[in-house]
Amino acid sequence: MRMLISILIALILLIGTGIWTNGYLQTSSDKLGLQIEEICRDIEQESWDDAENKTRMLENTWQQSAKWWPVFLDHQEMDNIEFSLAKAKAFVESENKPLSLGQLSELKLMIEHLPIKEEINLKNIL
Repeated sequence: MRMLISILIALILLIGTGIWTNGYLQTSSDKLGLQIEEICRDIEQESWDDAENKTRMLENTWQQSAKWWPVFLDHQEMDNIEFSLAKAKAFVESENKPLSLGQLSELKLMIEHLPIKEEINLKNIL
C-alpha cells in the first residue's frame, strides 16, 4: 500500500511539474513574441532606432527569461534561437528591412513552437 501511495505521489508531482513547466514556457514565449511583433512594426515604419533599442531589450528579455529553459528543453533548440536572434540583431543594425523581417519572423516561429513541442499530450508522448 505504501508503495502505491509513493508511486501515486511521484506521478502527481511529475504531472504537476509538467503543467507548470508548460505554463512557464508559454508565458515566456508569449512575452518574447510580443516584443518581436513590436520590432517588426518599427521596422515596417522604418523607425530603425526604436527597432534597434527594442532588439536589445528582446535580447535582454531572452537572457533573463530563458536562463531556466535549458533545464526543460533541448540545447540545440536554444542554440538555434540564439543564432537567429544574433542574425536578426545584425540585420536590424544594418537597416535591412527584408532580411530583418524575415529573420524576426523565423525567430518568432521558433520561440512560439517551443511550448507546443514540449506540451504534455498523447501526440508528444507517443
